[in-house]
Amino acid sequence: MSAKSLPRMIVLSLCTLLLLVVPVFAEDSPKQSKEKTLKVATFAIDITPPIGHPLCYGHIAPAKKVVDPLSARGMILLGGDQPIVLLALDWVGANNGAQDEWKKALAAAVGTSPDHCAVHCLHQHDAPGVDITANQRLKENGLDGVMYQEAYLKDVMQRTIEAAQQSLKQARPVTHVGTGKGKVKQFASNRRILGPDGKVKIVRFSSSRNLAAIKSPEGVIDPYVRLLSLWDGDQPLVVLSYYATHPQSYYGRGGISCDTVGLARGLHEKQLPGALQIHFDGAGGNIGAGKYNNGDPENRPLLAQRLADGMQAAWKSTEKTPVTAQDVSWSVKPVLLPLRDTLDEEKLTTILKNPKGRITDRIRAARDLDYLKRTQAGETIDITRLKIGPAQVVHMPGELFVEYQLAAQKMAPEDFVCMAAYGDQGPGYIGTTIAYAQGGYETGRVSRTAPEVEDVLMQTLRELVAGKQ
Repeated sequence: MSAKSLPRMIVLSLCTLLLLVVPVFAEDSPKQSKEKTLKVATFAIDITPPIGHPLCYGHIAPAKKVVDPLSARGMILLGGDQPIVLLALDWVGANNGAQDEWKKALAAAVGTSPDHCAVHCLHQHDAPGVDITANQRLKENGLDGVMYQEAYLKDVMQRTIEAAQQSLKQARPVTHVGTGKGKVKQFASNRRILGPDGKVKIVRFSSSRNLAAIKSPEGVIDPYVRLLSLWDGDQPLVVLSYYATHPQSYYGRGGISCDTVGLARGLHEKQLPGALQIHFDGAGGNIGAGKYNNGDPENRPLLAQRLADGMQAAWKSTEKTPVTAQDVSWSVKPVLLPLRDTLDEEKLTTILKNPKGRITDRIRAARDLDYLKRTQAGETIDITRLKIGPAQVVHMPGELFVEYQLAAQKMAPEDFVCMAAYGDQGPGYIGTTIAYAQGGYETGRVSRTAPEVEDVLMQTLRELVAGKQ
């Protein structure tokens, strides 16, 4: 669905925002005309919603109190062919039309193109979820404000865009890139426990009191948190962290929270004076803390500390490599993911339009229908790769299974490969081909992609990460 179909108020406000923002380009001195200086600008703002605001797309209880504040954190890399923007939001998701509008606004603000912007969420459930085009479908069917408040979205976008633009005035030279990884102990475990028949026997969610689930092995995970840092000499300027897991410790009680990953980010950032830490959720679609978390609130800080300890270990192991603007590249691969055959337009429309239906069912139907219509119209999702010195960062959509992250690392064993998932979450869960035959929650109705999705994404990774057609 294009922006033309959005409510007139939203279109006018977003257009006004874009017109007010004047593109700013990094300037080089005459001596640098042939070789641009690599620079980075960073920004962060508070995006905590007001009390009463819907959380998790409106699927759980609305906000009753603020347990931990939420933030939007980003960086702009300057000196290459175009500015590159990375943005991480303490939201459960920014999907479909929300991705479109974020990237257009960021691109206009810093003088780049939308396909040079990567927008990701940390997927905390006690946080807002935004899908502009699905929200319009809900409004048209008498459900205004059940997913998010439009005034909140407008405010967050405007302040984030302004912060991004203002940060360009304080851009710092980048002389080195740092890479390090540390093991995170007793946090991640695979959510899918298979039985003797090869089918999913137990789904071990982010919290579990099932003794069989707790006693089962961790399963397939990536136990490492990876840190990618940019430096000006001996001064770290920004630290990007990547760890594959669902972040939830507990949720749904109305307490706004950045949860385990946000708390860990804050704990580690205190050890980095003058540097902003930006965290990204890796391919954690089938990963959670269920083996080590029973859902009691006191486990949240314990899990956060374990991740922070892993971050500290990664920081201590960091190796610095000199870099220039010539060591930076950005690649884009638009993909059209195969649709799940369970998505039925007629049935979804009936659920959405039923005034007596459960609101949560109608919200889900709007989200399903929106992704279905966009994909049928041929609207692709950009998968992008940042290469900087010895490091590669791949930006992926959906609630991606960890197998994709592990595969990408094997494709370029000489490089330091990081992966950020939870970009456009329109596709929902993205499993491997075999996972769809194994059953389980993730490859059930919450996945909007067909089993053939593995072929598409693995080929994309081979092209972007390994450089193989």
